[in-house]
Amino acid sequence: MSYANLPLHALRAFEATIRLGSMTKAAQELDVSHGAISRHVRELERLYATTLVRRLSKSSEPTPAGAEMAQTLSEGFRSLNLAVARLSAGPLTLSCSATIMQYWLIPKLPEFKALNPDIHFRLNVNYGEVDFARDGISVAIRNTMYSAPDDVVILDMIGEEIGPVCSSDYLLRHPLKSPADLRTAQVLGTATRKGAWEQWLSAIGREIPELQIAEEYEHFYLMLQAATFGAGVAMAPKYLVQREIDAGQLVAPFGFILGPHRLQLWIAHHLRQNPGVKTLAGWIEAKMVEAA
Repeated sequence: MSYANLPLHALRAFEATIRLGSMTKAAQELDVSHGAISRHVRELERLYATTLVRRLSKSSEPTPAGAEMAQTLSEGFRSLNLAVARLSAGPLTLSCSATIMQYWLIPKLPEFKALNPDIHFRLNVNYGEVDFARDGISVAIRNTMYSAPDDVVILDMIGEEIGPVCSSDYLLRHPLKSPADLRTAQVLGTATRKGAWEQWLSAIGREIPELQIAEEYEHFYLMLQAATFGAGVAMAPKYLVQREIDAGQLVAPFGFILGPHRLQLWIAHHLRQNPGVKTLAGWIEAKMVEAA
């Protein structure tokens, strides 16, 4: 079969189905109907006379032949995306978590724009793994909880200092004179960092077996908001809450200590020499070091 005869739409639909584990999610990503995705997959199975996908009640999984084909297609589409990105660099895009964006980045953006009025970039809300070519990402702020792709430039920035924080009103009502007092506190947690309290206890060399999460929030920024308004004690990196501490909205009764993770800047390899990317990356690094 020549390149001209490759069923590219069907191949894209199949690759997205396997990568996302669902025809519904593939349809959403490719902006087509579920029926269109299903027809494309059936077309491939008819064309190659083999079953590629097992249809489950709420998901789709590949057969052995389908898994091998999907992996090769993912690598191929990624190479295509990278080739196009090198030829035609779109707008710069900075990816980071919603919490970093809300608590750290957005308050500092006016300064960057004043210093660099000709550099424009978009914001992408994400905190996990990222495919720079497919997602059109230029620079990503990430925690070392996540593994960087093989082909990105990694700029190591700062170690995360972590510690419990709460509102001053909460501290007046529930004095915390030693870590052991946390046993009777309203301890807050978040689904995105389930081991945060254990990591802090390990860093300070303490064990509090009775310590339990009283309220868990789906997002980190919701937990920090709850702590700011007196709902309890949250575990937070210093750089994310320094502004609130300086303003008196939060207090850190035991200070901060270096935790197990570091903050990194991931830079798309094909954009590493782009002047705008270099300026943006240098500014982020300088601001992070300043906050440490």
